[in-house]
Amino acid sequence: MPVADPAVPAAEVRTDVRRDVVAWFDEHARDLPWRATDRTPWGVLVSEVMLQQTPVVRVEPAWRAWTTRWPTPADLAAAATSDVLRAWDRLGYPRRALRLQECARAVVERHGGALPDDEAALLALPGVGAYTAAAVRAFAFGRRSVVLDTNVRRVLARVAAGQALPAPSQTVAETRAAAAWVPEDDAAAARWAAASMELGALVCTARAPRCDACPVADRCRWLAAGRPADAHAHRRRTQAWTGTDRQARGRVMALLREAIAPVPHDAVAAVWPDAAQLARCLDGLVADGLVARDVAPGDDPDPAATTYRLPG
Repeated sequence: MPVADPAVPAAEVRTDVRRDVVAWFDEHARDLPWRATDRTPWGVLVSEVMLQQTPVVRVEPAWRAWTTRWPTPADLAAAATSDVLRAWDRLGYPRRALRLQECARAVVERHGGALPDDEAALLALPGVGAYTAAAVRAFAFGRRSVVLDTNVRRVLARVAAGQALPAPSQTVAETRAAAAWVPEDDAAAARWAAASMELGALVCTARAPRCDACPVADRCRWLAAGRPADAHAHRRRTQAWTGTDRQARGRVMALLREAIAPVPHDAVAAVWPDAAQLARCLDGLVADGLVARDVAPGDDPDPAATTYRLPG
């Protein structure tokens, strides 16, 4: 006889929780453009890529400008890479912009410019992982999938498992437990995905959960246990921003986005005080395809004659 998973409440409990979370979502959902009735599957995918590690307040205006300029995969596929990186601006992690353009080109080449709804086909696209494929299937096509981002993971960790926060890395057991919460019906499953994600973003937040506003507080195992501390706190890493390679790379990218011509080495060197760190970051940016480095011809070129620009 199979042993019940303690992180998966009984079916009737799951049904009641889903009902109340969806009802809360119907009343409190944010009016986001990628949820509008005229959204396109490609627009949903763009939003999911932009929202990775970037808050909604920064993504929304960027998404509107981006989808106005490049509304289809074919539009983005044909764009100059330098224009794509400039349009990405300060959303962070600019490699996402390159992967998004690679994805657009693959959609054009493999699928005639129409984003597929098949999970395997989505996963085969550049830059599309398990979460993004599941989110696109749910939010763009209304299909059943296990959408498990940090917000949904946190909601299920608290309500179902009684934990303050989920483990730093997603496990097979966690994915299996989350799948048990997903309704079999496509439309109901997609609605649950959106509702549970919104609850995590607005109410069941990481640092200051608003339990008094939660529609399922009376069935939350974490709340019933007295809100125990994060059992995984010792495994979490936090990285400061000041002085990191990420900050140095960001300074370089900001300079090149604003430049109308290739930037001389001395001007690039002026944006960061640590020459060795800057050199390492420049090598990384070039290797990642985010920056083009033009070296003066000759066997022993003058480093001062080297210039940097956005690719394309």
